[in-house]
Amino acid sequence: MNHQHASNRRQNNTRSEGLLWSILRGQQLCGLKFRREHPIDPWIVDFACVAKSLVVEIDGGYHDGKIDDDLRRQRDLESRGWKVVRFTDQEVEQDAEAVARGIAAAIEMEYSFDPRLKTGSGARSIRARKPKPK
Repeated sequence: MNHQHASNRRQNNTRSEGLLWSILRGQQLCGLKFRREHPIDPWIVDFACVAKSLVVEIDGGYHDGKIDDDLRRQRDLESRGWKVVRFTDQEVEQDAEAVARGIAAAIEMEYSFDPRLKTGSGARSIRARKPKPK
């Protein structure tokens, strides 16, 4: 799959993917950078933290008929050194914080969440100037 396909998927994410992305974006979760709809050829994964070789997948109802395909894909990713964690769309929508805590636990990190400033696209540069605790 190509990078254009991944870009198209980023623009058409599901409700649960959008909710989880609001937690993962901007290095809010444990200070980690996550990528959304990230290509790992031949696959496109929902979320990836390259630094931790972590893939986060959200399974919706449509996955019920794709269990064998999902398992084959997961085995392939794991054989290449990626850790794959899966959550259902219901888990994300019912308790997104618990899912975030599960992601941190999967990579054996203490959970921390540092919300982005609500200033739009300039949030990154403003956040960079925020004094760091000593």
